[in-house]
Amino acid sequence: MEEKKQNQNLNNEETTEQQTEAVEVTEEEVVQADLVEEAPTPDFEAQLAEAKASELRLRADFDNFKRRNRIEAESRAKYSSQTIVEKLLPLVDNLDRALQIESDNEETKSVLAGVEMVKRQLVETLQNEGVVEIPAVGEAFDPNLHQAVVQEPSEEHESGVVTAEFQKGYKLHDRVIRPSMVKVAE
Repeated sequence: MEEKKQNQNLNNEETTEQQTEAVEVTEEEVVQADLVEEAPTPDFEAQLAEAKASELRLRADFDNFKRRNRIEAESRAKYSSQTIVEKLLPLVDNLDRALQIESDNEETKSVLAGVEMVKRQLVETLQNEGVVEIPAVGEAFDPNLHQAVVQEPSEEHESGVVTAEFQKGYKLHDRVIRPSMVKVAE
């Protein structure tokens, strides 16, 4: 039994020595610990406010991004037919020229009636796509809608009024596809 006590005493002494060794601290460690304690504590409220402001900016940027994409998509859909409309307008012009022919011949009249029906269908189709004719004769000259190719004095009309139309102008929704070619009174 005495041997057990001696072994325990030896074990206790070894443990105490290990604890003593572990507790010993160098001067350098003490200085570093003092520096850590003296360092300013981070301002968590300021960091939180900055993070919230950053999140708000990101949300606003994302909302603006979504809005711009939606507007661009709507615009693409609204004006998607512009290219084909621009290609069809010369056909309407040619059909108008064909209908200006006057004839007493019955065969020619029946052909002109067929041309009139084709033109009417084409114009209806264009109108269904949002194409409208720009009014010209008798209207005030608007450089956004009309292209003046001739200017001449007129006693019948005031200055700046469209007196004749050489080529019809068209708009697709609110966008001018082709301005009207007109003669304007001086």
